[in-house]
Amino acid sequence: MIVKTKENLKGTKGEIRTPGWSSCRFLHTDDGMGVTLTDAILEPGLDQVFWYKNHFESVYCIEGEGMLEDLETGRTYVIKPGTLYALDKHDRHRLNVTTRMPVICTFVPPLVGGEIHDAEGSYPTNERMMSIDEAASL
Repeated sequence: MIVKTKENLKGTKGEIRTPGWSSCRFLHTDDGMGVTLTDAILEPGLDQVFWYKNHFESVYCIEGEGMLEDLETGRTYVIKPGTLYALDKHDRHRLNVTTRMPVICTFVPPLVGGEIHDAEGSYPTNERMMSIDEAASL
């Protein structure tokens, strides 16, 4: 059985903070569940292209608002409380956060923990993890 709290994650690879978002990663590769589960906060003004080419992601919005754009089709979606979006085709997308947005996310395959997005908006495969300092130098 796995039991964790946000307090348990402080100062570990399960706690990630950047200027645009923060994430508490409750499950990752070491837990052996085959999925990562995060409790994340997306900050207002975050306007970023993401492309999870190595992972499938689902995002469930608890509070706040934003706009999601499918960069292949140009279609846009309002993201608000009670909205889920799932990137089931490794969809390249842009997320623009209007108001602070707490979300719950899953990633398959699971993250190692400690990852941040690379220049393409992806997380690396488990074999290669980029540090925050490496990403800042891009």
